[in-house]
Amino acid sequence: MVPTKKINIKHKMRKSILIIALAISIVSCNTKTTEVKEVKTAYVDTSKLLEEYTEAKDIEAKYKTKSDEMGKELENEVARFKYEASNFQKNAQLNGQAWAQQKGAELQKREQELSYAQQALVRQLQEESGTEMDTLVKNVKKFIKEYGKEKGYDYIYGTGDAVSILYAQDKYDITKEIVKLLNDKYKSGAKVEAKKETETTEKKK
Repeated sequence: MVPTKKINIKHKMRKSILIIALAISIVSCNTKTTEVKEVKTAYVDTSKLLEEYTEAKDIEAKYKTKSDEMGKELENEVARFKYEASNFQKNAQLNGQAWAQQKGAELQKREQELSYAQQALVRQLQEESGTEMDTLVKNVKKFIKEYGKEKGYDYIYGTGDAVSILYAQDKYDITKEIVKLLNDKYKSGAKVEAKKETETTEKKK
């Protein structure tokens, strides 16, 4: 029997990389050092932010669905391959050595092709989702920078799985506020897009 491997098409988001990127890169505006004043600081738990930010959850759900849909066809091919492979030995005894050699070579080739197809699918999903999540991280950093300027912060640190702060009092944690503002902004943007689509549909009627 030709050995086969279980093909797993489940896509994993690169949250740890994104959390590290946020934790290292989040900073607020530069401040003047000519006068002595109390430094206003805060921090954002980037791990919690990505877990609770609606857009990040929507992107994750989108690519999980896409992975399931794109993987169905490949899974059907794998099932057919397994069926043929399971009957290979019995058919080889019936059809002779020449048939067995030819069929065995075909099955090995198909197994390799299925493996390549799986790798290509996973790579495609990783690249597409990675591009969207990179854009999300960039926009979040920009948002926090603008927020820091508006609220008069000297520094806004990032913490989470990639820790850049060893200790800070809870009163400096502005994660919930940032998440709420980001989610409100994302929802309002979605409403605007929905309104535009409705107006376009009505014009076509």
